[in-house]
Amino acid sequence: MLRGLARAAVQRQGALRTRGSGGGAGVPVHVVDLRSDTVTKPGPAMRRAMAEAVVGDDDYGEDPTVRELQEKAATLLGVDRTLFVPTNTMANLISVMCHCQRRGSQLLLGQESHLHVYEQGGVAQIAGVHSHPLPDLPHGTLDLAELERMVTRGLGSPYHPVCELICLENTHSSSGGRVLPIDYLRQVRLLAQSCGVRVHLDGARLMNAAVALHVPPARIVEHCDSVSLCFSKGLGAPVGALVGGPKDFIEGAWRLRKALGGGMRQAGVLAAAALVGLADVEEVLLRDHQNARRFAQGLQELASPICSVDLAAVETNMVMVTVDGLPPQELCRRLQAVSADEVAQTGRAVRVLLFPWTGRSVRAVWHRDVSARDTELALRKWGFVLKQLGALRTG
Repeated sequence: MLRGLARAAVQRQGALRTRGSGGGAGVPVHVVDLRSDTVTKPGPAMRRAMAEAVVGDDDYGEDPTVRELQEKAATLLGVDRTLFVPTNTMANLISVMCHCQRRGSQLLLGQESHLHVYEQGGVAQIAGVHSHPLPDLPHGTLDLAELERMVTRGLGSPYHPVCELICLENTHSSSGGRVLPIDYLRQVRLLAQSCGVRVHLDGARLMNAAVALHVPPARIVEHCDSVSLCFSKGLGAPVGALVGGPKDFIEGAWRLRKALGGGMRQAGVLAAAALVGLADVEEVLLRDHQNARRFAQGLQELASPICSVDLAAVETNMVMVTVDGLPPQELCRRLQAVSADEVAQTGRAVRVLLFPWTGRSVRAVWHRDVSARDTELALRKWGFVLKQLGALRTG
């Protein structure tokens, strides 16, 4: 029975691939997926490393591949220790819980930060921490004067919550992958230290920031008390993240990981993928950044009244495209669709997959599965769609 169900599932998948593999005139469809850098798939080297990984029970601290990853990551980040966890959301939650052990503690962070918007308010519903969002500046930073006012407001006050933690995000996703300047990190750390407050860095895309700044990641992390790093985004691993910090901090993080259900067994098969992602990280992320920049420049050269890009804001692997004249959802639909007219004019059938972003924008994200050729195909597709939309607007 089980074999029969498996055969049926394979047949179903094959049928779906067949239906989706051709354009309007039988031309094979080429898909350029720019929705996120989380959509990468393990390549042959990563799959081989996973298959051959030496493993043990990581919940007992006995998985040698996990230990290798944690030790290499600690050296890379310039911290005492790191801890391998399933997701960056868990890494951030564990960090907040380690720093804010009194219920009702206050956490200051940006109102558009990933931790505040996209992690289900876990710091409140699980950790009992009161998060207070501050307006994000265009660069992904927080206003230092307002940050100081909020940090000091609760000092000695019987009414206000006591701030124990500031959370920063680098790169800043909602701002389009902007990189926090080193001097800004230094100023936040000095402010925090003067008030007895700690700083956690949501470094899901920390390696993108390091590559963009041309500095070792430890140069960024040295201004923080703890850090998270995600392996399933630009580094291309299917699963995994880590928490980094001092020895006693990681000992507490280990206990919280267990409480949150993150204690894994033969996790070396996952850590092996992360090690492969780290091995070529600088080369891959630099290429991602270059492709994103090339796309932004190409879109600007199209000089369309419908789409515009701020080139100065393209610092890493993301491009925020402002859309005017139609809903971003409609633009995404047209970029994903393939028509017989497109095949007749271009000789190609290309689907560009995107998510509409907040407001009037679309965010495109480059990753290791998107080549320079894919970038050019996406630009041509964009030009074709904009030409059609221009004709519709003037017709």
